[in-house]
Amino acid sequence: MIKRTLCIQNAGHLNLNNNQLVFTDKEGIKKTAPIEDIGYLIIENRYVTISVQLITALNSNNAAIIFCDEKYLPTGMLLNLDSNQVQTEIFHTQIEASEPLKKNLWKNVITCKIRNQAALLHKLNKNDQPLKIFANEVMSGDTSNREALAAKYYWHELWGSGFIRDRFGPPPNSLLNYGYIIIRSAMARALAGSGLLSTLGIFHSNRYNAFCLADDMMEPYRVYVDELVYEVWYKTDKPEPDKEFKQMAIQLLARDVNLEKTTRPLMLAMQQSSASLARCYGGKQRKLSFPDFK
Repeated sequence: MIKRTLCIQNAGHLNLNNNQLVFTDKEGIKKTAPIEDIGYLIIENRYVTISVQLITALNSNNAAIIFCDEKYLPTGMLLNLDSNQVQTEIFHTQIEASEPLKKNLWKNVITCKIRNQAALLHKLNKNDQPLKIFANEVMSGDTSNREALAAKYYWHELWGSGFIRDRFGPPPNSLLNYGYIIIRSAMARALAGSGLLSTLGIFHSNRYNAFCLADDMMEPYRVYVDELVYEVWYKTDKPEPDKEFKQMAIQLLARDVNLEKTTRPLMLAMQQSSASLARCYGGKQRKLSFPDFK
C-alpha cells in the first residue's frame, strides 16, 4: 500500500482524534487524515505544536515524522523503534555480519549506483561509456574507489566541468540536498520496517550519524533526485527549493521504478531493497535488490 506524505507548512496544532490526524490552523480550520494512511509527516513550520498522543500513534504505524529548520530543510526524524516482529534476531545478524559479507554488499551498492548514473546520462543523450566501465571495475569493498571516480565524471557530464557537488555549495546543490533528504527519510523508514538498525551502516560509519545504513542503501536511489533536479534546473533555474519543488520531491516517493522485472512505486521498491538486505544478513540471499533506472 502506498502511504501518504503530509507536509505542514502553516502554523497550527497537530493532535489525534478517533485515530485521525487533526491539523488545526490559527484560524481554527481543521483538516484530517487517517493515521493508517500516513507514511511521512513533514513539519516545515517551526510554530507547529504536536501532541505526544499523535506522535505515539504515528510511530505505532511506522510513520516517519520529519522536522525542518528555519530554512525549511529537514533536520531531524522520529521513527518507530519496534516495527518488526523479529527485530532482535535481525539486529543480531546485522551486528555479527562478517567483513567479507559487508564488503560484498558495498560492492553491490556501488555497482548499482554507478549503473543507474550511467543510465541517466544515456537518457539525457550524454556520454555514459566511462561509467559503464567503472561499474564493471568495482571491487569488493570498492577498494579501488570507483565510486569517487565515477562521481567526478558524472557530475561534470551532468552539470558541466565547473560544478562541484557540495552540501553547502552553490545551486543546484540546495535542490539536490532537499531531494536527498526526502529519499534518505524514506529509506530510513523502510529499514526500520525490515527490522534493521539504521545506525549500523555497511560502509558509512560516523559516531554522530544515526542513519548510516540509510545513507548506504539510498545510494542507488539518488539518481531519481538527480533527474528531477536536472529537469527543474534547466527549465526554471530555481536557486532554492520552493513550494512547487518540494511537492515534486515528495511525489518522487510514488514514482514508478523498475525492480526485478516489475514496476512499483519507489516507496515500495525501498521496502524491497531493505528486506533484501535483511535476508542477506540472515544468509538467505546473496545479492541486494535495487531498481534499474530507466
